[in-house]
Amino acid sequence: MTAFTLSAFDLAGFDLPAFIRATLDEDLGVGLPGGGHDVTSESVIPADSRFSGVMDSRNAITVAGLPIAAAFFRALDPAMEITIMVEEGAQVPAGSDLMRLTGNARAMLTAERSALNTVQHLSGIATLTRSYVDAMQGQATLLDTRKTIPGLRHLEKYATRMGGAQNHRMGLWDAAMIKDNHVAVAGGVGEAVRRARAAGVKDIICEVDSLAQIEPALAAGASHLLLDNMSLDELRESVALIAGRVPSEASGGVRLDTIAAIAATGVTYVSVGRLTQSAPAADIGLDFTPL
Repeated sequence: MTAFTLSAFDLAGFDLPAFIRATLDEDLGVGLPGGGHDVTSESVIPADSRFSGVMDSRNAITVAGLPIAAAFFRALDPAMEITIMVEEGAQVPAGSDLMRLTGNARAMLTAERSALNTVQHLSGIATLTRSYVDAMQGQATLLDTRKTIPGLRHLEKYATRMGGAQNHRMGLWDAAMIKDNHVAVAGGVGEAVRRARAAGVKDIICEVDSLAQIEPALAAGASHLLLDNMSLDELRESVALIAGRVPSEASGGVRLDTIAAIAATGVTYVSVGRLTQSAPAADIGLDFTPL
């Protein structure tokens, strides 16, 4: 068990205090007529009432987001006593206590939904990611994608890491990814890669959908090949042609029941958009007791 401190959660490029404030402001209706407060808690709960609470998992999950949940509660009651019971990325069985807290009752009730929404969403991503990682049986590395909810990319990609995946590029800025539309405008795979290389781009991921595109892409300087919607036989042939010169990535239509066979073809990576695009929320509850 570890006591929470705000400085314990730090993601490059992610402003945690701003996220907490914006999320709470949305729920409280800050800036809207009549908004800016929790009408239910203020009308029903005395200002000095105190609660104790336990957040627990209702199903077996991979945990992600508990320090962020704690930050929601601390934002409204800086003196709240919070103990996080499990490590981020831990796999826990149903019925596991995740967090215990004691403090101002109104603060707990006001922050409850924002805290739970975040932990449920991120733990859902981490849990789904872990299921894909386990299915691969160590035969390749799982990657996420840019199919994220706007504004939540850093958190969602953090959650995939907690589930055992590695992050693909974070955005449009940290690597070039040449896809079919870029190729169509440039006039060919080789020309598209050459243009990116001439512009000084270091990391160039090039999507190929046929064996014939592999050599032109490599000759032009691609540093990573994305093998798009290929059959298992095509993936194996592609891996043989690439011969370890650059990393290879299988992508497109990957499912939990097919990823093991795809990973076994010898590719370096397998990417799955569903990890962040449509992971179901984890079933996590929070029960309060008046003190």
